[in-house]
Amino acid sequence: MSVFGFFSYELLKIYSFCVIAYVLLNILIAFGIINQNNYLVNLVMSFFYKIIEPILNFLRKFIPNFGNIDITPIILLIFLKTLQFSILKYSL
Repeated sequence: MSVFGFFSYELLKIYSFCVIAYVLLNILIAFGIINQNNYLVNLVMSFFYKIIEPILNFLRKFIPNFGNIDITPIILLIFLKTLQFSILKYSL
């Protein structure tokens, strides 16, 4: 594996952890467990929103709406894991 392949693999891994954290924080805020008015929570959520929401909005154009259930983070995680697998498989 080249340096570029290793670097991109690790970036995809970090990004997938960010997607999972973003979804979990959204769920905790929706159920009222975490207060969104907290400065630290607001700072973290705005960071996640800026790095994750543009890709999710792009995917929402192609994926049909299932009511209140948003499956775009799942599709994004599947896509990221597929990219990670292809980097390992083909030694990019």
